[in-house]
Amino acid sequence: MDLEYLKDVAVSAAFRAATLIRTKLGHIDRVERKGAIDLVTEVDREAEALIIAVISHCAGDHAILAEERGLEKGRPDRLWIIDPLDGTTNFAHGVKSCCVSIAFAAEGETKLGVVLDPFANELFVALKGAGAWRNGRPARVSRIDALSDSLLATGFPYNVGDRAVRAAVLPRLSRCLAASQGIRRPGSAALDLCHVADGRFEAFWEENLKPWDTAAGVLMVAEAGGRVSDFEGRAYDLNGNAIVASNDKIHAPMLKLLQLKETE
Repeated sequence: MDLEYLKDVAVSAAFRAATLIRTKLGHIDRVERKGAIDLVTEVDREAEALIIAVISHCAGDHAILAEERGLEKGRPDRLWIIDPLDGTTNFAHGVKSCCVSIAFAAEGETKLGVVLDPFANELFVALKGAGAWRNGRPARVSRIDALSDSLLATGFPYNVGDRAVRAAVLPRLSRCLAASQGIRRPGSAALDLCHVADGRFEAFWEENLKPWDTAAGVLMVAEAGGRVSDFEGRAYDLNGNAIVASNDKIHAPMLKLLQLKETE
């Protein structure tokens, strides 16, 4: 398995999708709903098709898990995990905060992550055991060790309209807001994770994400010296319900803020 070759494949596929995304901003013919606030556009599907075509040409026997198409069978020990347009709601409204996210896993372990921001022209790459980079320069998490000096990022689950979901989301948001220097909600989990890896955010948390939202970004944080877990501090599972990623220095206090009390 040549990870450098697979990295080149992923980067090539990401740039093809990003070119499409840039040309289509503000020119969307149709927006559909997968849920009350979960959108999909023809650009999501076209970008996904471009990525799959590149991967299939270069690694035709590999399995592919893509947000819109689902699982396309192949070798079970070689899996690509694709989000062709993370931040669709932003994109559909003309907001330039979105990205292409591509990860590759071998024997159940993520080995490669590529995230490309089409509008900021920033390419994030991570290789298991080798490091993480932004536009070719090493990416490292921040050194801030006080939560009060930390800038945090979060996102809201698509079912946040449910009262029970808000009852969990809002207390966490309120506590983190009070304890930190500020909170941002950019709208792309993959980019938020990359920005933790690159030291822009000290931590990110969210619930109910999917593997294609986090696979590449989680590797990015780990390879940049950060820590990723669930809200209980256990090792993060791509199929899990909750994620918190940080520069490691503020991980413990973040976990305390994210654990709900029985009285809430």
